[in-house]
Amino acid sequence: MSREPRPGGRSVRMIDVAKLAGVSQQTVSRVVNGHSNVGPEVRERVERAITQLRYNRNSAARALATNRSMNLGVVSYSLPVHGSALVLFGIAEEARRNGYATSLVSIPQVDSAGIRAALDTLVADAVDGIIVLAPMTAAVEVLRGLDHEVAIVRFEQGSPASSTAVSMNDALGARLATRHLLELGHETVWHVGGPPGWMASDARRTGWLAELAEHRRTVNPEFRTDDWTADSGYRAGLAIADAPSITAVLVANDSMALGVIKALAERGVQVPGDVSVVGFDDMSEARYFQPSLTTVRLDFNEVGRLAVERVLRLMGGEPAELIPVIQPELIVRGSTAPRRP
Repeated sequence: MSREPRPGGRSVRMIDVAKLAGVSQQTVSRVVNGHSNVGPEVRERVERAITQLRYNRNSAARALATNRSMNLGVVSYSLPVHGSALVLFGIAEEARRNGYATSLVSIPQVDSAGIRAALDTLVADAVDGIIVLAPMTAAVEVLRGLDHEVAIVRFEQGSPASSTAVSMNDALGARLATRHLLELGHETVWHVGGPPGWMASDARRTGWLAELAEHRRTVNPEFRTDDWTADSGYRAGLAIADAPSITAVLVANDSMALGVIKALAERGVQVPGDVSVVGFDDMSEARYFQPSLTTVRLDFNEVGRLAVERVLRLMGGEPAELIPVIQPELIVRGSTAPRRP
């Protein structure tokens, strides 16, 4: 496991100041709040520790008043993935707006031991609540079997609405993309799927299959990938270029779509003249692809906002209502066109 460095990364807590100064947390709180019953030598040590660790005095005062650490924990897997990075940013921003800092623990793989260790680390750090940012089928199974000491909210992409998990309607996004290609006159739509084990891969595959079934169109085997990278898309694109019958492709994310378009261009296959391509996620660079990428937009920042909002409500003992599922939007750009006669 890796975690954010301190200071400047993981937030500094009152207990950190107390340890460095060699005093109790109560003494630190007295210094922070200007109480006079602290000796000058002890006060100087505490002030020196506060300066060295860059401790936030406002957070200290609020923590004292609410009996909370004012710190939220985040367990994350695969930060380089586009959606995960944006969700993490949304969490940090919403936490900051509510006066909370965040502590990040990343896990190298999603299994029972890794998740338990990450949760134990954050609980030991006295976080007030935890958000688990690992939208994998394995993580769902592990978390359902754990007893939680603090409020926990999960990101379960493509799952039904829940009171303790934020979700997105990836299946609907795949249906919108597939429908768009069929309405352009393509006989069927092929699919470059996401890597196994990811909830998004399953949900997007489900939506693609459902839309083809509704229109009674041929379902061809999907192109399998090992990860979400452009390199995986490039390898799929080479196979697509070797099949002249393919005229429309839904790719499970924008990075892979970039690889597909690159491979097709190298083989002399025009996009969208010969093959129309739709991506997924609407990463910020998608509009600058050549051609600009038609894709499905998902609001990952909103995932972070909703996750923080819900964990704060759970911490406050409020009723656990269902969290609204975030809806997708099809963004039509230059990579799709009517099928050539």
